[in-house]
Amino acid sequence: MNLIVAVDKNWAIGNNGDLLVRIPADHKAFRQETTGKVVVLGRKTLETFPQGLPLKNRTNIILSSSRTFLVKDAVVVHDLEELLEELRQYDTKDVYVIGGESVYQQLLPYCDVAHVTKIDHTYSADSYFPNLDQMPKWKVTAQSDEQTYFDITYHFIKYERML
Repeated sequence: MNLIVAVDKNWAIGNNGDLLVRIPADHKAFRQETTGKVVVLGRKTLETFPQGLPLKNRTNIILSSSRTFLVKDAVVVHDLEELLEELRQYDTKDVYVIGGESVYQQLLPYCDVAHVTKIDHTYSADSYFPNLDQMPKWKVTAQSDEQTYFDITYHFIKYERML
C-alpha cells in the first residue's frame, strides 16, 4: 500500500482542518499519482475537499466511526478491520492513503511506499505525520531536484520500507 502526503520541516500536515499551504505542482503530482486508483481517507479529510465530495476518477474509501455516515459515490468503512477487508479486493499497489493524521497513523504499518512532498518551511500546525527520517526501516529511494513556488522550496521524495 502507498501513502501520499505533504509535510513541512517538522512533519506537520495541517492546521485547523486545512492544508498548511497549497502548491499547484504538488496538487498536480497528487492527481497524477492517484487518478484511477483507490484513495483511503478519513471523514475530516473528506470535509476539506471542494463541496465535501469524494475525489473524481478514483475509488474513495472513507474511514469513519459513525455508523450513520454515508457518502454518495464512496465506500464508507467504520474501523480498521472493515477497511482491511474492503481493501482485499484491490491490488495494494493501487491503494493510496491520503490522510488525515489518525488515518496515516493507523495505516502506516501497512504501507510500503510513501510519496512525500517535503516543504522547506515551518508552519503553525496542529496535525502531524510520523517522521520517516527517524524510522530505520524507511529509506529515501528517490528525490526530485529542488522545486520552487514563489518563495517556498520543496522536494518530492519517495520513501520505501526496507524489509
